[in-house]
Amino acid sequence: MRNLKVLLVFLIGLAAVIWILRWKGSSSFVFAWTLNFILMMVMLFYTETLKPKLNCAYFDTRAWEQAGNAYRYVGVHMFRKILIWTGWERLNKQANPVGKKKELLKQLEYRTRVSEFGHVVIFVVVSLVAVVVAWLHGLQGSVWLIATNILLNLYPVIVQRYNRPRYQKILSKISRNPEASVSV
Repeated sequence: MRNLKVLLVFLIGLAAVIWILRWKGSSSFVFAWTLNFILMMVMLFYTETLKPKLNCAYFDTRAWEQAGNAYRYVGVHMFRKILIWTGWERLNKQANPVGKKKELLKQLEYRTRVSEFGHVVIFVVVSLVAVVVAWLHGLQGSVWLIATNILLNLYPVIVQRYNRPRYQKILSKISRNPEASVSV
């Protein structure tokens, strides 16, 4: 039954994307923006309904990611400031409060995987659509798809890959010494 619900949401999302494609065209900002958000709703429904484990090696933190230097170099802090400025961070903190309890931190670490998974899938789908649009209408026709894909999917993946090692470090510290003082 849950799979049927996910399929139904996917089909409704697909119908909405096709309608907007026909209404505004594939080169429009409205199409690019709406495609991203419809895919986000579908992925959110999928992850909240089926609750995938997301424990594959892709989600493991690489050694070069530990310090976060590469992500700082490409502007992770600037993007995080944009999230605060737009109010997204406040909404996210209400839904997923940050705390010092081990179970809460485990949940936050898992939420980074869920968010990253959704944005990676959407990034791939929107990239494929952008390639098709560029092939049909030239690169200029896919500019909005590329721009929204970077802003709405690539940077959120970077934020999750930046945050996850910090949660894991705190969880490791708590596991070694449950009385340890940790700052989140």
